[in-house]
Amino acid sequence: MTLVLVSALFYLLATGLLVTSLHGDRTRSRLWAWPAVVALAAHGLVHAHAWQDSGGTDMHFFAALSLVGLGMALLTTLVGLGGRMAALGVVVYPLASTMLLLCAAKGHGTTSGAPLDWRLQLHAWLALLAYATLAVAALLAIMLWLQERALRRREFHRWLRALPPLVELETLLFRTISAGFVLLTATLLTGMLFVQNLLAQHLVHKTVLSVLSWLTFGALLVGRWRYGWRGATAVRWTLAAMALLVLAFFGSKFMLELVLRRGS
Repeated sequence: MTLVLVSALFYLLATGLLVTSLHGDRTRSRLWAWPAVVALAAHGLVHAHAWQDSGGTDMHFFAALSLVGLGMALLTTLVGLGGRMAALGVVVYPLASTMLLLCAAKGHGTTSGAPLDWRLQLHAWLALLAYATLAVAALLAIMLWLQERALRRREFHRWLRALPPLVELETLLFRTISAGFVLLTATLLTGMLFVQNLLAQHLVHKTVLSVLSWLTFGALLVGRWRYGWRGATAVRWTLAAMALLVLAFFGSKFMLELVLRRGS
């Protein structure tokens, strides 16, 4: 529990320093990175210790949620250190902290039977990376929509200065979607190759919704390349595809584990 509190507090410290730097205190422009790294390390250790204690990789609902939060926070930190979109941490770090606290409060799942072999573990990790990357893309899409809306209404809020120019933000959005699409493609391929009974009753909804999300993201990337889709169109397609992905993974896990009390 100590590591959980350390991680949560340092996430919040990083958020506070980010807010301060975004309000014009340039002396603290990079100080947020140090508590962010500490928070990420503590967050990762929480799961490593849990897996060591349980004797296997824990992927129950709240653990998976926390791992996606960890992935989002890691991506945000790497992008922020590169000098782009550090402001995203103001949303992502508290979100990652909340996901970790929920995981700690609800307890870790228990592994049953033999541990997952490397092929199923590869599939699971690719899925978590894809969800984390595309969740960041969804947040970028929301920020793009808010920025376009404010500029269109000539509402020059202070927070607009924390965001990169519109074109740069849009470019970052599509690069993130492209990376997430590659990871999601690898997830589906490993699922087809390594997961037995992929269309079994408890997996069919997850499979169908994941494929629909993949098709939606793919259509968006084709539309961007072929027709120059951008702005509100890109935002709508991104959020629709992400909604399908959330339903595919967390929706199915929620029903199976928390409502029906069955293993995923």
